Amino acid sequence: MVMLLVMSLFQWWYGDGFRGRIKLASVRLEGMIDYFSFSLLLKTLFSPYRQISAGKVDGPLEVKMRAFVDKLFSRVIGAVIRLIIMIIGLIAITVLIFYILVSLIIWILLPVLPFIGLWAMTTGWVPQWNK
Repeated sequence: MVMLLVMSLFQWWYGDGFRGRIKLASVRLEGMIDYFSFSLLLKTLFSPYRQISAGKVDGPLEVKMRAFVDKLFSRVIGAVIRLIIMIIGLIAITVLIFYILVSLIIWILLPVLPFIGLWAMTTGWVPQWNK
């Protein structure tokens, strides 16, 4: 009876449980990618950043040049901010992928660790930290 319970636990752990962890990791990764919305940031990379008066300007050349410089400055600021957000997003996604990989490795090894500890205890193996 106990052996059947242990076998069903291992079957769930490495079957449905592991598939559930992968699904959870995939949902987290998709959410992070959607949160940073790289496709939208790339489409609007050189769009003006929060420019209130982006319409056509009529008037003397001086007014038109000032409007052009304002729009150009707004586009540069927009591009810099969007690039910074994309870099932060890439860093966050890289950290999340590393976290997911580590958690999946721990998930795989966790049920086996007591058996490794039992083996180490019975054989007298001790880790050598100082050589």
